[in-house]
Amino acid sequence: MRVSIEFIHLMNRQARWIVGIVVALLALLAWMHDFVMPQGERTVYTVDCAGGTWNGVHCSGRLVAGERYRFRALKARNEVIFWKLASPEPSGKLSGCEVRDGHNWKCGPGPDAARSIGLKMSSGRLRHDTEEHTRAFRATTKWKWWLLHFGVGGFKRADY
Repeated sequence: MRVSIEFIHLMNRQARWIVGIVVALLALLAWMHDFVMPQGERTVYTVDCAGGTWNGVHCSGRLVAGERYRFRALKARNEVIFWKLASPEPSGKLSGCEVRDGHNWKCGPGPDAARSIGLKMSSGRLRHDTEEHTRAFRATTKWKWWLLHFGVGGFKRADY
């Protein structure tokens, strides 16, 4: 009888470890993809091409972490506020927007458009401004941006 109780205790301990590891992996996955963000917010992680030139999303030099831009869509006001993280530059505002939610919105050009990197977000991805009212950008995923930020190299391609 004693052997079976010890076996059950051991199995419960292993199950707790497995559940803990699964929860930790799910939390890491959510963090890597910005799954958990405040309502209506999205961060765009830009990359630069150091010592080279861009050919589409391919960098002939070395890919380095660029600025991080955060966008907060305000549906009730039909506007989108944006700012650069870790920058003293003031925030900007895009007005007269069609806001469905924080991952889907579209704004027209306005006074602050030239300071932004985009006027449209669809399915959580900022779309390039084909009419060039905004700054040009190349972006990548959060996990790749952080690797570049900490000096891990070897990447040659932006994600969009």
